[in-house]
Amino acid sequence: MEELVIRDADVVDGSGAPAYRADVVVDRGRIVSIVKEAAGAGCRRPRARRELDAEGLVLSPGFIDMHAHSDLALLRDPDHSAKAAQGVTLEVLGQDGLSYAPVDDRTLEEVRRAVTGWNGYGDDLDMDWRSVGEYLDRLDEGIAVNAAYLIPQGTVRALVVGWEDRPATPAELDRMRQLVAEGLEQGAVGLSSGLTYTPGMYANDAELTELCRVVASYGGYYCPHHRSYGAGALEAYAEMVALTREAGCPLHLAHATMNFGVNEGRAPELLALLDAALDAGADLTLDTYPYTPGSTTLAALLPSWASEGGPAQVLGRLTDPATAERVRHHLEVTGSDGCHGVPAEWETIEISGVTDPALARYVGRTVEEAAALRGEEPWETVRHLLVEDRLGTTILQHVGHEENVRAIMRHRAHTGGSDGILQGTKPHPRAYGTFPRYLGTYVRELGVLSLEECVARLTSRPAARLRLPDRGLVREGYRADLVLFDPAGVAAGSTFAEPRTLPTGIPHVLIDGRFVIEDGRRTDVLAGRSVRRTPV
Repeated sequence: MEELVIRDADVVDGSGAPAYRADVVVDRGRIVSIVKEAAGAGCRRPRARRELDAEGLVLSPGFIDMHAHSDLALLRDPDHSAKAAQGVTLEVLGQDGLSYAPVDDRTLEEVRRAVTGWNGYGDDLDMDWRSVGEYLDRLDEGIAVNAAYLIPQGTVRALVVGWEDRPATPAELDRMRQLVAEGLEQGAVGLSSGLTYTPGMYANDAELTELCRVVASYGGYYCPHHRSYGAGALEAYAEMVALTREAGCPLHLAHATMNFGVNEGRAPELLALLDAALDAGADLTLDTYPYTPGSTTLAALLPSWASEGGPAQVLGRLTDPATAERVRHHLEVTGSDGCHGVPAEWETIEISGVTDPALARYVGRTVEEAAALRGEEPWETVRHLLVEDRLGTTILQHVGHEENVRAIMRHRAHTGGSDGILQGTKPHPRAYGTFPRYLGTYVRELGVLSLEECVARLTSRPAARLRLPDRGLVREGYRADLVLFDPAGVAAGSTFAEPRTLPTGIPHVLIDGRFVIEDGRRTDVLAGRSVRRTPV
């Protein structure tokens, strides 16, 4: 007898087709049969060792977070309810060009310091891996949810070229191509870049194109955080479309927003650009989170020249008065490339987390408010925070536009991604609320998307981008990565005031047929593993 039958569920199967009522039978980690109510009263209903009454609940595939920053959190926190409680059954790691493999001892230490604000320093973990395959093997020891991995181009460049702003030599480019190929052979699903973050931003288009050619040859995709989401946003999107067309590489645009005052109301221009590319044959998708503010590290706002050489060099420049004044001028007057070419508006930048407890009183305050508290100009507060917190400060940027969020959300290439940073006292609520917010706010309350279409954007569409042949749909033979939620009650509990609050209305989540959330509570099951690239 099979293990589980989910009885009388309203199945939204991930395809975008209308919901239907059915009993769904799960055994040995897979969906083994689906008996629709329409089969008739004479049809024998399936039985199993356990029956779960799903009356009033929607059964859908597990949600795929196409942009996650849980690279260390999955190892550090076996519970990981931040994602599991949302119905997330797979996260895509290695984002924005900076993560922890492939590395050597030097590069690992540099990357740890550079992204402390994203993931913590990691001194609570035995980071004994160096290759992509070794990192994925570590995930295979058991994690809360499944994880796929993108090779981080900035980390690769740091390993081969260093943190200098210069072109790669032919030999260095060959070595980077080799590292990308090795990572893909070991199971990575593609390549990411952070082109407003050092050292990835120092790569020119020719270098990126060559790496994308390697990615394309392995059936992977390129996922860039491109060169501007502000003053040069449309040009930056167009650059990525052209680059991947030249390389013959599929493109997935990370957190595809149109932020800052210069882009208010301009989402239709972006969507026209993307439609033209799609109509011309581009293999293109994107992800967004359903919120207006963004989130990153405070150090990310610095101009690229000030970040050259790595974290130690950055701190040295910030403590030199003359150099610090140059940084201030770029941030406040001309617009730093790290701040997307837009002069920093300190009243819109909120401090969301610090690594030094002595600085905790500034969390939840804007830079402008923190400066008033300290009795100094905003730039001086920024400089002191960066130095005192060893570049570990995280921020929210309240610079988005709701009409842009909704317009991009409706686009045919859209998928969902949280971009969730789990560090800090008051992280962005998207880390805990992205997927229930889609279902509760943008489907049920606002009607921006239908339930069936929204679920498809969170399940089958990402699975297709990841080339996963047996995930993303409620189908016989597919893996039993499943979510049961109440369509009338699902909602994000997280807010900007209380960002770590778990959602409501998601009582059950299964990975490989095992309950990771049961009756609204996290079990002790660690059913997640690495999900590796499907060979071409």
